[in-house]
Amino acid sequence: MAAGADPLAFRLDMVSQAHPASARVLESVARMSDWRNRPDGVGRGVAFTWSFGTPVAEVVEVADSDAGIRITRAWIACDVGIALNPRNIRAQMQSALIYGLSAAVHGEITFDGGEVEQFNFPDYDALRIGSAPEVEVEVLENNTRMGGVGEPGTPPSMAALANALFDLTGVRARELPLTSRFDFAL
Repeated sequence: MAAGADPLAFRLDMVSQAHPASARVLESVARMSDWRNRPDGVGRGVAFTWSFGTPVAEVVEVADSDAGIRITRAWIACDVGIALNPRNIRAQMQSALIYGLSAAVHGEITFDGGEVEQFNFPDYDALRIGSAPEVEVEVLENNTRMGGVGEPGTPPSMAALANALFDLTGVRARELPLTSRFDFAL
């Protein structure tokens, strides 16, 4: 990292004084992913966002395989304030992560003769069960206000994936879709 610091510790240092609930999601995702003890041959990336009043931290793990790079695992910690239905919150965070990873890996709108080729979701590729990571979600209730749960899991997924790819390969992702630069096992 350009700052010369551990990526997760760097983020934690930036938010710990300003917003304790945000610091707690970073601490939780570090614990969940066992951030300091990474297996050999994998890359891990972390990202954080404050979206719709909800702090969300995610760690994405990637690994090389004979078929290409696999997105193997992901951890999400979010703090929604009062969690009215934790199962729904976990489902929303998981689906937001998959939506974001799909956009990062496949997200390209193409044109033919001036017309968009992807008219709707059936024309736009997404991660399938076989290429989706194992996901663990922890819902915290430290935030002083209730936050949203529909979209907040999407933005950090893309950045965490790009950071994991850098950790694995040493190559920074500078354009989307990521399949233009990296060979994924999909």
